[in-house]
Amino acid sequence: MRARVLVLVTLLLLGCAGCRPGRGTMPTTTGGPATPAGSSGLPVPGGPAVSVPEGQSTGALTVGDHQRTYRLYRPAGVTRAAPLVVVLHGAAGSGRQAEAAYGWDAEADTGKFLVAYPDGVGHTWNVDPDCCGAAARDDVDDVGFITRLAGSFGSLVDRSRIFATGISNGAMMAYRLACDTKIFAAIGPDSGTMINDCAHPAPLSIIHIHGTADGIIPYDGGPGRLDNAGAGARLPAKIDGPPIPSLIATWRRTDNCGTPHSTTAGLVTTSTATCPGGRAVELITIAGAGHQWPGGRTAPALQRLLHLDPPSTALTATPTIWTFFAAHPGTRAG
Repeated sequence: MRARVLVLVTLLLLGCAGCRPGRGTMPTTTGGPATPAGSSGLPVPGGPAVSVPEGQSTGALTVGDHQRTYRLYRPAGVTRAAPLVVVLHGAAGSGRQAEAAYGWDAEADTGKFLVAYPDGVGHTWNVDPDCCGAAARDDVDDVGFITRLAGSFGSLVDRSRIFATGISNGAMMAYRLACDTKIFAAIGPDSGTMINDCAHPAPLSIIHIHGTADGIIPYDGGPGRLDNAGAGARLPAKIDGPPIPSLIATWRRTDNCGTPHSTTAGLVTTSTATCPGGRAVELITIAGAGHQWPGGRTAPALQRLLHLDPPSTALTATPTIWTFFAAHPGTRAG
């Protein structure tokens, strides 16, 4: 019975019902970025564009001992200097699952930007020794992988408009990228927190979405219901973060922001602080929402099986995050 349940979970998580047919496969690379790179690891201005087919495609590159895979979506008509959004799946998810579930391809068609969906090792991201899963246990170089990936598309990408978003373990990875790299103009974590060391972060814009009834990564901080012993466990998953408002207050101090202004519409409270350099730090709180991607695709069978929370209908996260990203380009990639 347990084996049947695991098979069903895998099929539900990794299936791609509703995806559009892929249009191409990208070449596998094993060296550095596919274009000339500057000190940031990103392509130098004016570097040649990598051949990327329109629509959905897949690719791979080798980082350390791992061959890493990803999906990419390029809307029709995008020829150069477009924004790039890196979408990070949650634990047990995949790039394919994230592409199917959260609506970023359709948003890219409207906004004319590229979307990359990297795959974590063992369906997890290495945020910290305590989390999460095989990626943390094996100390996988996810920062190196995602940085290399972001620099692999030449002049197709506007280096001042590279963004990262994700859910749960993917949201936590977005915070680690904000701490350990200087390539992202903004991040958009959903249902996540920050547990990694972050001694000297550079300022950047943040939009964080969180439900007050999240039992996996509690809004009020502390361990969630799936926590284990963390580092040293076979698949570490210890998430004991600060209260979300405190985390956001820390980033507002990092950004030297002004006093936040809050508005409430129904179940959604938005607290926004403007900061020097055109940056902003915004917290969107959804009363009564759990651990989910607001406005995402529903999966009732999976939700019943794993006691997951249904997507909130009080907000649609993907266009909300993209609108924020589009309004907050950066100057971090030097």
